[in-house]
Amino acid sequence: MKQDRINRLMVKYAAKGKMVVRLKGGDPFVFGRGGEEAAYLTKFGIPFHIIPGVTAGIAAPAYAGIPVTHREFGNSFAVVTGHQMNGKKEVNWAHLAAAVDTIVVYMGMKHLPDICQELMKNGRSGGTMAAIIEQGTTLNQRVVTAPLSGLVEEAEKYAISNPAIIVVGDVVKCRELLLKEVVAAAY
Repeated sequence: MKQDRINRLMVKYAAKGKMVVRLKGGDPFVFGRGGEEAAYLTKFGIPFHIIPGVTAGIAAPAYAGIPVTHREFGNSFAVVTGHQMNGKKEVNWAHLAAAVDTIVVYMGMKHLPDICQELMKNGRSGGTMAAIIEQGTTLNQRVVTAPLSGLVEEAEKYAISNPAIIVVGDVVKCRELLLKEVVAAAY
């Protein structure tokens, strides 16, 4: 459903005195258009409550054994969109490549080759570990890891698609370390 229709339906039913629940996965204010929806409701005088969830950019990596920060591998992270409105470049990859240790990209599968290329062109080493987490925190979750320079090929090899979160940074090394610990503890 298009966003403008969702907005109109929320106002329509709320104006009739109905209790409207707009349920979103994750945090409604992290690429969830919750801010746009809240502004629209405010414009029509509709009261609302926001109950935040855990954003997919933190939850999916954690569930996959990848902390977005770790004292040995990365002390900072950024969350960005890989989706571009009307074809315009919205992310300053040159700035981002050097600004933080870990980069978490939402909605980036369509532009994965461009994202990887831009990060490497702007100073992120092709040897930096990266992961793609498809359908994070669900029974259908799949995770691929590879150096940034080989991430596109790895995604193609396993036909990884949306919904997916891309994680770029040395914290991805934690997945292997944590999985070894889990397997060792099971025996």
